[in-house]
Parts: sequence; C-alpha cells; structure tokens
Amino acid sequence: QVKLQLEVRVNRKYYIFRAILYRTQIVAGTIYFIKVQVADTEYVHLKVLVGLPPDNVCPALVNFQTGKTRDDPLDYF
Repeated sequence: QVKLQLEVRVNRKYYIFRAILYRTQIVAGTIYFIKVQVADTEYVHLKVLVGLPPDNVCPALVNFQTGKTRDDPLDYF
C-alpha cells in the first residue's frame, strides 16, 4: 500500500516490490519497519505508520532508506 508513495518520493518505478522482513513498534498506532526487495540485489527500508481507530489512518510512508542490501540490519531510523 505504500509502493506508490515511495515511487513518488524517489521519482522511480519499482517492478519488484517484495517485503522480506518487518518489525513493529507500538506508538499512537503502529510503526512498521519493512525491508523490501526492489531489484535482484537492491533493497529499501521503509518506516510506515498505521494509525489507531477510530481514525484508522491509512498506511503512511514516514521515512525510507535506499541503497540497502539483503544483509543490512533492519534497525530503527
């Protein structure tokens, strides 16, 4: 659900967009840290916020890191 948000922010189309790993942090909603494969050997890390009911904010891309590899740790950023 955040693929288009990322593509707009980096001005690039991704034909591969496969979540490999994720972690969560509970705040006023849930923050998801997601490692996504976007090419054969290229990955991005996403920070996505999903709000609490009753607002149920749609997944929002809060931050991202490009140029990652499969072996890079998925840490808080």
